[in-house]
Amino acid sequence: MDETGVNTAILERLERVVESLQDNSVKMGQLLAVHNEKLEKQDRIDAVLFEKVDSVHREVNRKAEEIKKGCERDIRLIDDRLRLMEKKMWTIAGALTVISFLVSMPGQKLLQSFLTPVPQKVIIEPLR
Repeated sequence: MDETGVNTAILERLERVVESLQDNSVKMGQLLAVHNEKLEKQDRIDAVLFEKVDSVHREVNRKAEEIKKGCERDIRLIDDRLRLMEKKMWTIAGALTVISFLVSMPGQKLLQSFLTPVPQKVIIEPLR
């Protein structure tokens, strides 16, 4: 083999290596493009999921506020009813106290002094 043949063989081999590197480069580019597309798709999916999570979070907070307001309203209503029952209870207790006093001995004497007029003493003078 002469030197030109060796050079030709080396050049052919270098050309095959370069072609192989070019093919690999093209394939890597395609793989990177596919990978990049998958990443973009995943980013879009993540954005949708985060939006859904935020939406659910807002809805839960809104419902929690509604429940809180409802509970506060119910507590106020129950408090008002308890106050009304307490007023009625004290009214009944006062009425029972007055009635029991009026029925007792001291109450009877007091009632007699108010209800029964004191008889006036009348002196009848003889006619002359």
